[in-house]
Amino acid sequence: MTGATGGIGEATALRLAGAGFDVIATARSQEKADGLIAAAGVRGRSLRTVVLDVAEPSSCVEAMGEVARMTGGGVWAVVNNAGVPQAGSLEDVRDEQARYLLEVNLLGAMRICRHALPQMRRRGEGRIVNVSSGLGRVPWPLGGWYSASKHALSALTHCLRVEMAHAGVRVSLVEPGAFATAMLDRAVDDLVAADRGGAAGYDRSRALFRAVSARVPGPEPVARTIEKALTSPRPRARYTVGFDARLLVPLHAVSPLWLSDRVKHAVSGLPHKAPARAGVVKESA
Repeated sequence: MTGATGGIGEATALRLAGAGFDVIATARSQEKADGLIAAAGVRGRSLRTVVLDVAEPSSCVEAMGEVARMTGGGVWAVVNNAGVPQAGSLEDVRDEQARYLLEVNLLGAMRICRHALPQMRRRGEGRIVNVSSGLGRVPWPLGGWYSASKHALSALTHCLRVEMAHAGVRVSLVEPGAFATAMLDRAVDDLVAADRGGAAGYDRSRALFRAVSARVPGPEPVARTIEKALTSPRPRARYTVGFDARLLVPLHAVSPLWLSDRVKHAVSGLPHKAPARAGVVKESA
């Protein structure tokens, strides 16, 4: 399981360990790995860890090789949960920030799948659960790159499910709504760093993210859903988790763009129209 040292990942790793799974959780540093092992020990659970940076291809090769040795031939299931936010207007997000986001949220997940799939194919069975987001289907202003990465992850997951069905590999997509994790706090930090000073929508969006973080539940419902995707005899292709996601995803799908745009303008505080330009007089033809 990638991204296992906080939020949804930590809740899921601990839940699966408590359910009897042999969990191999990844962490970006040994310090974080040790912290997760300690958290599991406090709950009377045990798991194993591997240091992995999904944004680095060489780290993926090394970590998945170690996992294969630890399991005697490869894992039965993969949960791709590692992810980062990147809040800010499309104008303000730099190329290197966008590339890193895509490396973690999209390319890293597919690298892990590529390394695990040959072992699953030889075994004739396996499970893959990719954690996307409700924002992958409801693109949100000042979060466009995050929405784009999760939309792309969803598309690849749906293709992978069809491609691997004949090999006995079941592939599921989990789309969480908003839950109280460090991701929302990091998104607020992104907005602070990207704000060019009074840029439209930034103040309202920061306030919105803070308000949402204070009101939503913890990530346990997502952890339960991931466990369900791993244990169900017939796992669903897609699980949408959280009241907000279950409400907004279908509403967004059926709403005309002019209406959904108006709602996003109102909620984000981004102006709908350009301000009047005082003193500008049109010249006669």
